[in-house]
Amino acid sequence: MKELNQRSACPVSTSLDVLGDKWTLLILRDMVFAGKSTYGQFLQSAEKIATNILADRLSVLESQGILTKAVAVDKKSKFTYSLTEKGVETIPIIVALILWGSKHYITDIDPGLLNELQAGKDSAIEKYQRLAREKSLASLLHDA
Repeated sequence: MKELNQRSACPVSTSLDVLGDKWTLLILRDMVFAGKSTYGQFLQSAEKIATNILADRLSVLESQGILTKAVAVDKKSKFTYSLTEKGVETIPIIVALILWGSKHYITDIDPGLLNELQAGKDSAIEKYQRLAREKSLASLLHDA
C-alpha cells in the first residue's frame, strides 16, 4: 500500500494529497460518467494520459481504498476497476468541478449531462452514486 504523505492535518490539504492530481480526478470522472473500468479504456481518454502515470494513479487510488481491482471476466490477464464506497463519495466533488468548469470556461461536455446536473444537482449525484454502487456490487458478485 502506498503511504499517504500528509503535508498537514488540514482536511483540504489531506484531500488534495489523495485527489489533487489532475489525472486522478480524470480517471474518477471516466469511471463515473463514461463507464470506463479497464486500463485500456482509460488510455483512450481525450487527455492522453501516459501509461506510467496511469499505472501509478490506479495504484494510488487502489491503495487509498478509492477503487478496487479485479481480474476481468473476458481475459484473465486484464483487470477491471470499480469504485469503493469511499470512491463513490467523490462523485459530488467531480460534479461540482463539472458545474464550475462549464460555468466559467468553454467546455465540450455532453449537453444532456450538463442539463441533468444543472437541473437537479442533488438528484443527479444520487443517481450516479447509485449506478456506481450497482456496478461495484455486480463486480463483487462476479468475483464471488
